[in-house]
Amino acid sequence: MTYEIPADVAAAREDYEARILGLHMPATVRKAAETYADMPAFSDRFDVPEGETWSTITWRETWERTQQVAAALIDLGVDKGDPVAIMAANRTAHTLADYGAMTAAAVPMSIYNTLAQEQVAFIAAESRPVVVVLEDHDRYQRWEKALSEVDSIRHVVMLGDADRVDDPRVMTWDELLARGTDTSGVEARMDAITPSLPATYLYTSGTTGNPKGVVLTHHNVMFEAVSTLDNAGLQGPQRSISYLPLAHIAERVLATYSPPFLGSHVHAIPDPAGLLGALGEVHPTAFFGVPRVWEKIKTGISAKLAEDPDPANQELVRNAMAAGLAWTEAHEYGKEMTPEVEEAYARADEAILGFLRLLLGLDQVTWAASAAAPMPLEVARFMGGLGLRVYDVYGMTETTGAFTSNGPEHFKLGTVGVPNPGIEVRLADDGEILCRGPVNTPGYHLQEQATRALIDDDGWIHTGDIGTVDEDGFYSIVDRKKELIITSAGKNIAPSNIENYLKESPLIGHAMALGDDRSYVVAILTLDGEIAPLVAQKMGIEFTDLADLSQKPQIRAMAQAAVDAANERLSRPEQVKAWELLADEWTAESEELTPTLKLKRRVVRTKYADVVDRLYE
Repeated sequence: MTYEIPADVAAAREDYEARILGLHMPATVRKAAETYADMPAFSDRFDVPEGETWSTITWRETWERTQQVAAALIDLGVDKGDPVAIMAANRTAHTLADYGAMTAAAVPMSIYNTLAQEQVAFIAAESRPVVVVLEDHDRYQRWEKALSEVDSIRHVVMLGDADRVDDPRVMTWDELLARGTDTSGVEARMDAITPSLPATYLYTSGTTGNPKGVVLTHHNVMFEAVSTLDNAGLQGPQRSISYLPLAHIAERVLATYSPPFLGSHVHAIPDPAGLLGALGEVHPTAFFGVPRVWEKIKTGISAKLAEDPDPANQELVRNAMAAGLAWTEAHEYGKEMTPEVEEAYARADEAILGFLRLLLGLDQVTWAASAAAPMPLEVARFMGGLGLRVYDVYGMTETTGAFTSNGPEHFKLGTVGVPNPGIEVRLADDGEILCRGPVNTPGYHLQEQATRALIDDDGWIHTGDIGTVDEDGFYSIVDRKKELIITSAGKNIAPSNIENYLKESPLIGHAMALGDDRSYVVAILTLDGEIAPLVAQKMGIEFTDLADLSQKPQIRAMAQAAVDAANERLSRPEQVKAWELLADEWTAESEELTPTLKLKRRVVRTKYADVVDRLYE
């Protein structure tokens, strides 16, 4: 079946196409150097000058070093379309390697730092990179199998630990830059960049089999960057923090592709554990967090507020946050801001809300967003109570990031917004969300069968997500199509809804609901590694570690209370009838979570099959 492009979508698409005509990423970086020159561009924690906390380069320096990297890669024999793999921390050198490879008309591909040797070897064998940029000895070890088996890899650039590696292909980052002093041939190579040339291959983290390399072209990333900034209402230089893996599409759009358009200043930190400290230093104007980050902020604030022994203070905060939420809700589509709500918020903001945001380092944020998984409504409402509108957006790597979004002009709590201008979105007969537009990938690298399963004959990408759309055109995500629980009674249940309710307890770190082909739903729970010990200490519970804590009767009683509270809000078929609190903690380094802290459901089901079986005995 063929669908005609609606007139308003076609008009918006035509406008964006005109704005990005002839543009590609290197040209955008060069333009930023001309426009923003000596303004700060990228900062990181590496090679920090004495007396400073960040090492910073300007936009002029960014373009100079980008050309150096491009010239060096050309000198090493990198040709148009050759892949350049990068496995490194979030840092300026990572971004320069990315920009430099694109400027040489090559294809940079950031690889998740947590991938195992077998996964890396598969990616390398399929993509056949010519140059590999690695952070340190740990990343080198993850590449050892690939380096010994894939004959396309001619050079290895080490950002650190080069002296620990016995490999004639290895050079340091400084040695690479030294090869790029003559940049006279860079302009000619840039002329070879076409809109259809891949700007990157982004390999999925491989949670459902071998990784798939999503091809994203220069046209894809140009369209997405411009439309993202428009929908966010962002103008002029912004301050941001880059902490999610640069192999993740959201981080690439926000920390690599978008900054040159505004001349923004990106602060990169190598470890997400340092995020809260970085927020206090940077005070970003734009901040993106996956739902787990927002959950942790909510949990931390809630725990601190609960510790205040003064009932008057607690009442002050409750009333202030009620005013903040009313103010946030008044910004929702179709609602009206009244003078009374505005005045009540102003008083609350002056009394306590502004101070709370200052403590978090979020006091200067004008755009806050969430994606990668459904944002729990209670978390969004909590942030709204602080005076933070967190704009939930929705997309996937295969759509170059967001294709629906909330923003200053279109906002509804509990939704992922409306389709971005120039993008077609609809629901299939079974409720699956479909997307068509200039942000759609041309397909997976060298995986035709997977590409055919992704994109139908009419050009619609099948997202695999089940959604709904309301009368105002706002979309909401129900759950992953393949992750819906279908009980033995034939009841379809969205596990994320149950899990979000369970995680509202500050004690619970992660939760997974199960019940496929079973007569009832059960849940596997883990403790929050930061909050649970604090709760235990406050209660006077003695324990040695999280495993010991998970067996304490008082803690298990609190877990039961969390289950009971969730069940009160769920229909009878959705209610959790049995649960287990694990001794393990799930983190980004464990096999149960993806690098962006989403559940690997298949892994959990397999690893804890005995636990699940016991819950059904």
